Amino acid sequence: MKKYFPPSELIINEDGSVFHLHVKPEHLADKVILVGDPGRVALVASHFDTKECEVESREFRTVTGTYQGKRITVTSTGIGCDNVDIVMNELDALANINFQTREENDTFRQLEIVRIGTCGGLQPYTPVGTCICSAISVGFDGLLNFYEGRNAVCDLPMERALLNHLGWTGNLCAPAPYVIHANEELVDRIAGTDMVRGVTVACGGFFGPQGRQLRIPLADPHQNEKIESFEYQGHRITNFEMESSALAGLARLQGHKATTVCMVIANRVAKEANTGYKNKIDDLIKVVLERI
Repeated sequence: MKKYFPPSELIINEDGSVFHLHVKPEHLADKVILVGDPGRVALVASHFDTKECEVESREFRTVTGTYQGKRITVTSTGIGCDNVDIVMNELDALANINFQTREENDTFRQLEIVRIGTCGGLQPYTPVGTCICSAISVGFDGLLNFYEGRNAVCDLPMERALLNHLGWTGNLCAPAPYVIHANEELVDRIAGTDMVRGVTVACGGFFGPQGRQLRIPLADPHQNEKIESFEYQGHRITNFEMESSALAGLARLQGHKATTVCMVIANRVAKEANTGYKNKIDDLIKVVLERI
């Protein structure tokens, strides 16, 4: 017997669109680009040859169109893994649940999802302007711990090695970090030969969780030094951002392909930043559109 998804669990608007995104099932393409900033949706869509759908609700803005014969949906998530949880679950529902019967579709539909964003570099070889494709993501957000099957899709030995290296106990490791590998084929295709294939830490905030101290002292003032020095089977942590772990983890659990590509706009080691990065982001968008 098929599972039924009641209105309290899958909220469908009166017009037949999914609750937060306000997107209807027929408007979702198999190829999806995610961006944080709603304003960046227009930048991506400006390269489309045609547009068939444009909707906006809160921080979630969506355009579906075509680029060189490829049907693509671009959606903004806003900031943070909590928003990615909303977007990924609603995208999967649009693809794999019948909104009329509220039952799972007979045939699974796999989505291919690439997030384009910005990040902070954590190594000398990831200066401002570097593009990093997240082959591995480390979640400091705890989101994936709320889903069954979390251990089956995570790299448990790397998680333990990182936690031991950080020396975190008590409140600092509750919930413990999780480590998730992005889809290997998609990483190979998107990263090509001109991007760093990195290990990305997704944080639950921009300041304290990323080791930035303003007026409130940090619980672990040596956090970033330890993160920068961590090495596991030849892998080093390359960058901080705030969404990659939820995207990679939920995609793995749902059966979709996903990865994150970020441009470094600040290097924490060199203590340098570039706020005039917007033109360079458009170059990265063009690369992803070509390769997705």
